[in-house]
Amino acid sequence: MQPAVALLPDAARARVRVRGAVQGVGFRPFVYHLAQRYRLGGFVANDAEGVLIEVEGAALSEFIAALRREAPPLARVDAIETEALRARGERDFDIAETRSGAVTTRIGPDAATCEACLDDLFDPASRFHLYPFVNCTHCGPRYTLTQRLPYDRANTSMAGFALCADCARDYRDPANRRFHAEPVACPACGPRLDQPIAEIVARLRAGGIVALKSLGGYHLLCDATNETAVAELRRRKGRDAKPFAVMVASEASLDGIVIASEAERTLLKSVARPIVLMRHRGALAPSVAPGLGALGVMLPYTPLHHLIFHAAAGSPAGRAWQRAPVDLVLVATSANAGGDPIVIDDAERQLAGVADLIVGHDRAIVVRADDSVAAIIDGAPSFVRRARGCAPQPVALPHAVPPVLAVGAYLKTTITLTRGREAFVSQHIGDLATADTVRYFEQTVDHLTRLVGAAPVAVAHDLHADFASTRFADGLGLPLVAVQHHHAHVASIAAEHGVAAPLLGIVLDGHGAGSDGGAWGGELLRVDGARFTRLGHLAPLALPGGDAAAREPWRMAAAALAALGRGEEIAARFADQPRAAALAAMLASHGCATTTSAGRLFDAAAGLLGVCTTQGYEGQAAMQLEALVKCPRVLGGGWEIGAGTLDLSPLLAQLAGRPDVQDGAELFHGTLAAALADWAVQAAEQTGLTMIALGGGCFLNRVLSEDLAARLRAVGLTPLLARQVPPNDGGLSLGQAWIAGQLIAEQETR
Repeated sequence: MQPAVALLPDAARARVRVRGAVQGVGFRPFVYHLAQRYRLGGFVANDAEGVLIEVEGAALSEFIAALRREAPPLARVDAIETEALRARGERDFDIAETRSGAVTTRIGPDAATCEACLDDLFDPASRFHLYPFVNCTHCGPRYTLTQRLPYDRANTSMAGFALCADCARDYRDPANRRFHAEPVACPACGPRLDQPIAEIVARLRAGGIVALKSLGGYHLLCDATNETAVAELRRRKGRDAKPFAVMVASEASLDGIVIASEAERTLLKSVARPIVLMRHRGALAPSVAPGLGALGVMLPYTPLHHLIFHAAAGSPAGRAWQRAPVDLVLVATSANAGGDPIVIDDAERQLAGVADLIVGHDRAIVVRADDSVAAIIDGAPSFVRRARGCAPQPVALPHAVPPVLAVGAYLKTTITLTRGREAFVSQHIGDLATADTVRYFEQTVDHLTRLVGAAPVAVAHDLHADFASTRFADGLGLPLVAVQHHHAHVASIAAEHGVAAPLLGIVLDGHGAGSDGGAWGGELLRVDGARFTRLGHLAPLALPGGDAAAREPWRMAAAALAALGRGEEIAARFADQPRAAALAAMLASHGCATTTSAGRLFDAAAGLLGVCTTQGYEGQAAMQLEALVKCPRVLGGGWEIGAGTLDLSPLLAQLAGRPDVQDGAELFHGTLAAALADWAVQAAEQTGLTMIALGGGCFLNRVLSEDLAARLRAVGLTPLLARQVPPNDGGLSLGQAWIAGQLIAEQETR
């Protein structure tokens, strides 16, 4: 087939192949109506490659142009290919049965309830009135209920629900927006909730904790304005300080709890309905997001969520209630024990003692998916966590590569499988710290491989030999490609931006195994496809206690004091820490490993300022430090650069002098951004490269990212930030896959 469409003669017949996310999104009825509009004959069918159309008549060119221009809202058209055929004189147009074959199409992500279905939900005359599972081809579950492709009802967890006469009529009617909506159902034939909505709201109003089965797993809900309830949820879940996300009834309820920009509102209302980080007003219970300046907020994305808020508003008629604030704000956090994946079944056993009420239903969840988390950074969305509503949407690579499986590292794990120019990145899996999460990781590999239909010829993994992901890769019996951690961070950004040319990368994160066996984390790299050169790094700091230093920022503060020649201050300054004197002696004897980690540099700053001495969750110290910043400022002479090493000792010395905490936080952020920009300018002059990828979890810090990006642009350099996948380890598998794919392609051409 040829991609050109302009050469088709009038009154001819054409075979048209549409590739992309074009199944389960109303594409066939859309094609049917287009054919009716242009008075064309032929057929449309789903098959393993996407959508196949044969069409003939006098308006072929207009029809094909409209395919892309007017595609349904959930469709993603990657390619339209055409082939001229001999006309048959066909006048009728039909929707044909699905055709089998080797799968090269894909399934779309789950989509928030559309406006038309919300109208049905709150219309007393609709058979879907107050039905918690209403959906159509423009909304509802996709990825989380699909076992395999093609995307037909028989291949989903709806297979066991036989359609009633009304739903069967809608399903077969091309004029109906539920035509071949695979999860279509109504109260007469579909899934059922096992608790009444009124009981859910009553428990929440009374300060109770409710476990609610949603699209990708169970949520734990409580009243976010009730400090007693939120604190009790923390106690039962064993989650001391990590922030909770909240859900509000509608955009009308937003202004009372956060200060939201237009870009943040747009992201919040997108069809993916992610949790969006916004500046909060402090109007909720203090335990929701203690010590932080940002609050994660999301809107309802299932009919069930809307029904809960509707009942909380007094169950008014129609939808006018959504235009006014509703006083119920819900903590909505994943239901799981610390470190384990989100619960999708067996909730009565797993959540006993955590929830006061467990609300389930009989539509099975095939694929776990946590809520996606995003923020507006430097004017555009950036993912903190990419999952429900976004996965498994592929990333377009700069060019095609052989099929490669990449398995990430240890923290925030995702997997990636390539197919031609497509890189399918899984939903967030989590830290591979428990047996249950490792099983979930293995299940995700199996499921994504079946959905994508590509048999990997190699597997890419992190350099760290002890990661569960590395051991898994080693057991697959495929050729292995070990990829350095920070190289993968830069490659991930290059891949999603379509950059195949050499570029620079600044990578700031907590830890990654270096190619020299050291602990890296503040790196300046030159990346040329599948290869990299380390141009520089942050000045090393001692890592007293190894992993304990990542949990206790006071240890990194002590390491900074020792590096400044002020080790004698450690015992007195951290007198409340029982091991302070022993740690000072260890540092004095130079008995510690070292690290170039930017994450540990943030910890040192937070420890020196007294912002956070012990962390309850990863990144707490850095997040609390960022929350203090109103306007970053630069300390003159706050850094030195020599032989590629960026030394921030002058800045640390200033912080060790115990300045005002806010003043210290602002000096730290502003000086770090200015120092990194200086470092980048020198590297650009040395290499002649002007594009700079900013990768690693530290670039989720909005203050740092925006300040640095502005400084780079001001001197004619081009910063590239992660957009389609997170800059943290959640995007690592994409970079691994891109590197390994290029290496294998090179080998195949030799």
